[in-house]
Amino acid sequence: MTPEESASGPEASLADEPEVRQALAEADRASVAAVVAEHPSSPLAWTELADLADSEGRAIEAYAYASVAAELAREQLTASGWEPGTAVPWADEPNRAYLRALDTQRRAAGGLGLDERADRLADELASADAEAPARIASEFTPTQLMPVVSAAALFAPTAEAAAPTADPIEEPVAQGATGED
Repeated sequence: MTPEESASGPEASLADEPEVRQALAEADRASVAAVVAEHPSSPLAWTELADLADSEGRAIEAYAYASVAAELAREQLTASGWEPGTAVPWADEPNRAYLRALDTQRRAAGGLGLDERADRLADELASADAEAPARIASEFTPTQLMPVVSAAALFAPTAEAAAPTADPIEEPVAQGATGED
């Protein structure tokens, strides 16, 4: 067997954080920071906070939170034998915190005009898992899709809402129906 044919080393993986996942599942937008305070070494908690800031257009905070998340993830990965440039597969769910943090940091860097930094982060993300950017964009950023709407806006009447003025439409009657089921 040649070196090219030999099996690659074990893939890098972050530790699973079921207690953090549970806390985040029970949290609303306003309490994500409290989850981070309860789990300050969690890349997942910091990634959620970064995504939340990003979804609200707070690029500086998104960049900072994502930087912390990515650094915590790198520390965990390195402690388990990972080296930069080694695969960090999206398929292993705990790794998604690192990959999402890189992507959020990349977007925030671009928004702040840190184009070279954004390019380096895009390269780091692609070297970790080439499919991750597309997966993130298509399926794993629910906080980025949540519009921030105040309760007052939900219940405020709009000028467009007017009572209907036409006669109601009558139900069609079938010819020859006997009324049986």
